[in-house]
Amino acid sequence: MASDSISHEAEALREQILTLVERYHALAHGPKPFQPGMSAVPVSGRVYDASDMRSLVDSSLDFWLTTGRFNDAWEARLAARLGARYAMTVNSGSSANLVAFSALTSPKLKARQLKPGDEVITAATGFPTTVNPILTSGMVPVFVDMLPGTYNFDPAKVAEAIGPKTRAIMAAHTLGNPFDLAAIKALCVEHDLFLVEDCCDALGSTYDGVQVGLFGDLATLSFYPAHHITTGEGGAVFTNDEFLRRLAESFRDWGRDCFCAPGKDNTCGRRFDWKMGGLPKGYDHKYTYSHLGFNLKMTDMQASIGLAQMDHLDGFIAARKQNFGRLKAGLAHLQEFLHLPEATPRSDPAWFGFPITVAKDAPFTRDELTRHLESRRIGTRLLFGGNLVRQPYMAGRNFRVVGELTQADTIMRDTFWIGVYPGLSGEHIAYMLETIDAFCRARAAGGST
Repeated sequence: MASDSISHEAEALREQILTLVERYHALAHGPKPFQPGMSAVPVSGRVYDASDMRSLVDSSLDFWLTTGRFNDAWEARLAARLGARYAMTVNSGSSANLVAFSALTSPKLKARQLKPGDEVITAATGFPTTVNPILTSGMVPVFVDMLPGTYNFDPAKVAEAIGPKTRAIMAAHTLGNPFDLAAIKALCVEHDLFLVEDCCDALGSTYDGVQVGLFGDLATLSFYPAHHITTGEGGAVFTNDEFLRRLAESFRDWGRDCFCAPGKDNTCGRRFDWKMGGLPKGYDHKYTYSHLGFNLKMTDMQASIGLAQMDHLDGFIAARKQNFGRLKAGLAHLQEFLHLPEATPRSDPAWFGFPITVAKDAPFTRDELTRHLESRRIGTRLLFGGNLVRQPYMAGRNFRVVGELTQADTIMRDTFWIGVYPGLSGEHIAYMLETIDAFCRARAAGGST
């Protein structure tokens, strides 16, 4: 009877705490009015409401410090939203890329196992952690050039790059714009190649009406604050292949052969009956390691935010598309100076950003324009690492380049992007358009800004 009383009191207190969290959010985290030239116009950022903060505090009151019930619920909901059989969370998008690619190096794949010296085709322009798992696994990234307009790698160049050592293709959907999945998937089928889709910037983007990531063997997401939904730090691997899911999970969970969830024992029913490697028969399966793995799991507190953010996802995607459309329509009259982005045919991007390439004969440079925008508190970013083979960390590394990386160099020199994220209102977009228009007109007239 006493324990029931304590339980009821604790639940009542918990609800009181959560109600206070909602009140605190309204006071401390409410929206602020936009003041042109004074308020920042970021390229990205976290967008959240009282329900997200409530969910985070709710999980903290459990004080379950590793992955738990919130993560279980979120993985199930995320998989359902993606249309995938399996979604597995990790502690970052970079870890997601590492885990997904590492799964393909498992000896359990037998003849299909990727090994050091194998070649993996990738895009010359992008974020380094799409490429880094290839390098850290002792394989050779093969860089191909990009397409203007879509900012994705060129399928014709990918076809040209395929050789006797090619075993896989791993690339990102640039700024949420899907690459030509029909062409790339056809090449993978023809040449028996694995395909890993980096969807870290592309949650909600579709190709032929299907969520990107479902065309490849494995796919990845990031939930860093810049992305479509956030958990702070966090990411996910998703797939329809049960065997690949098990391999990815092993690399995420210390490399162990055991697949018990945290706090569970003997899920396989053979915990003390296995004979593996040089270990004695019956060695505890919970401490048997079949892969060189790490602990890359997400905490339940992070997962609780992701679970709440899912309620906002459709609205976030719609806002991104709307902001992108406003920017493109509002800049259309400046196309003699600025090359505007194009969606890949057959795709419907949930845009991560709005890329712009300054024309070669424009009366200003990319850097002059971005410095002007930054001086007006409008955030800008370059297209990540530009031509990755030019990055300092690539010096002396083993990679191959197919053809001239002309477009990658153009992107490195002339391209930047501005924000479309849901935290930007119509006022923000109007201010960006006015500022860019005034700059271009002043430079075209021979003046300064």
